Amino acid sequence: MRKIMLVEDDQQILDMMDILLRKIGYEPVLVSDVRDALDLVKNNPPDLLLLDIMMTPVNGWEFLEKLRGEFGNRDLPVLLFTAAPEAEEKVALLHDPRIAILQKPASLPDLKAGLERFLI
Repeated sequence: MRKIMLVEDDQQILDMMDILLRKIGYEPVLVSDVRDALDLVKNNPPDLLLLDIMMTPVNGWEFLEKLRGEFGNRDLPVLLFTAAPEAEEKVALLHDPRIAILQKPASLPDLKAGLERFLI
C-alpha cells in the first residue's frame, strides 16, 4: 500500500483526509507538526507528501525549501494542499514537475486525481 504523508496543522482536516486517503486505498501518515514531518521524511520517506502551505511556525514553502535543499530530496512528489490562489503562480516559478497544487477543500475525485498524477 502506498504511503501518503499529510502535513497539516488543522486536526479536522487531518481527520477528514485520513478517511478519504484510506477510502481510495492509501496508507496515510498524519503529521501536525512540521518539525516532526521533516524527521519522518528524512528517516522514512513516504511515496508522496501532501503539504499544507499555511502553517506555523514553519510554513509549507519553508518546509519544501528544506526538503529540496537541506535534505536534498528532489524526487519526492509533493502536492501542496492550499486554498491560496497565488500558490499556482509560485509553483509555476519553481519549474519542478514533482510539485503540484491540490486546492482546498478537496473532493474525493480531485484528491484521487492529484495522487494519481504522481503514483500511477
